[in-house]
Amino acid sequence: MSAEPHPTLPPVRLPSDAELARDALVAPLFARAVRLARWAGPHTRVDIGGELAAAQLPEAAAVLGLDPADEEGPVLASQAWRVAVDTGLVDVAEPEENGDEESGTAAPGEDLALVAGGAPAEVLDLWLAALDTVLADAAVPDLDDLVDALDAGGEIDFDRLDWNPSREADFLDGVLANLYLLTVSRHGASDGPIPLPVLAASMVIPDDMGEPTDAVLEQVSDAMMRLDDQFRQLEPIGLVEFRPVDEALMAEADDEEFAAAGSTGGPGAGASPGEADDEDVSRYGLVRLTPLGLYGIRARMLEAGVCAPAVGELADKGADALLDAVSGYSEGAAQAEIEQWLAGRELRGAVAELLAAARGTDEGGPLRRLRCQQALAPAGPEAEPAVRAVLDDAELGGLARVWLSERGAADVPAPDEAMVFWLTVDTIAAQLAADGETEELPLLMQSLTEHHAGFFDQAWRVEHPATAYVLEAMGRMHPDKKAAKEARKAAFKARSRQP
Repeated sequence: MSAEPHPTLPPVRLPSDAELARDALVAPLFARAVRLARWAGPHTRVDIGGELAAAQLPEAAAVLGLDPADEEGPVLASQAWRVAVDTGLVDVAEPEENGDEESGTAAPGEDLALVAGGAPAEVLDLWLAALDTVLADAAVPDLDDLVDALDAGGEIDFDRLDWNPSREADFLDGVLANLYLLTVSRHGASDGPIPLPVLAASMVIPDDMGEPTDAVLEQVSDAMMRLDDQFRQLEPIGLVEFRPVDEALMAEADDEEFAAAGSTGGPGAGASPGEADDEDVSRYGLVRLTPLGLYGIRARMLEAGVCAPAVGELADKGADALLDAVSGYSEGAAQAEIEQWLAGRELRGAVAELLAAARGTDEGGPLRRLRCQQALAPAGPEAEPAVRAVLDDAELGGLARVWLSERGAADVPAPDEAMVFWLTVDTIAAQLAADGETEELPLLMQSLTEHHAGFFDQAWRVEHPATAYVLEAMGRMHPDKKAAKEARKAAFKARSRQP
């Protein structure tokens, strides 16, 4: 999968390898490949390239429970055979290898034993190899187009076909990467299908384009039809659940309404499922990555060097690695990762490790402390000794007092003024780092400043690396104009103090 390294993607939540392996074994195309591998034997004949001999296709179709007389039966059998060969489920000896000029032979491969007796990870490796084959097939143009593009010498005229193998593979990789990103970005809020126009538009319409031109809309429509054909091929391997474009719309492909489907104003485009009429959206095609599909695309991304985290992979890491990683996660994903990290650990020791990892005057410190606070939120009385141990810590003392007070603990010392102001700056810096300048943040700023007379006269003196940054943000966002002006003056003073 060709791709450039990307910034860290949102973490994906995946079932266990055992559950994913079960999904792989029941994926229709993979299951057919396994059945043909078990059927292969001395009677099986193959052509050059390992393809099943044409005379054997009706029998193979019957083995799969397909109608040999139906045109689709032999086609599906041929596809399943190719997957079986490419994954090592079948070993073939081609004609030139055995001296038989007419046909070669085939037999079950060593890897077939892994289907019943292998570990889940080994089954998934076989499925990933099958996925590679299917993706390669999906990037190939329609057979009729290939025949038309053959010249007299039997070579494909790629210029006439307007097909570049590398470009087509990159396009499909990009589509699946976008589908993955759309899926993991919404995880926890909605796992509904993605309208095909949205996916097609994400590949064609530039981010900075306003109203798409007619030419761009035509490209979106063309992309939709390509994707419709490709997802039909990808569904049997278990990668996606797919509802194709309505046949009636395909018959009206030149109609203006169909072309408009890919625009930002067309049915389903630029909207989440549920925001547009469900029936309208479904007519233009819907696609969803299955859990197995998420696993497969993530595996290909990791192989390409893309950072694509999964919830639970930090369970055996230290608290410093945990807090650094979840600082870039959404709140829900961070909570899920933290819960798995805490599971199986002795709580008091885990809390002490988290608090130690939350220290630091670097740029990421405030957000680490926010995630640490999130991790401590569900902790019970057994965590209290570790929390009390940092009451006198300049960076963690305020956090500890908040945690103890929320639980009604006795003998919680009141913070001094310096700690109150430091915690205020740290809290706002963390919120800015986590979510940016949200609508809620000005209200938080107003609440904090209203409880401290002369707040800005003191705030600029706070010995926190983010003091000037926070005051500048307050100058932009504070809902009270007078307070905003004071914040800007304080920010200037804070900047003047810096070396």
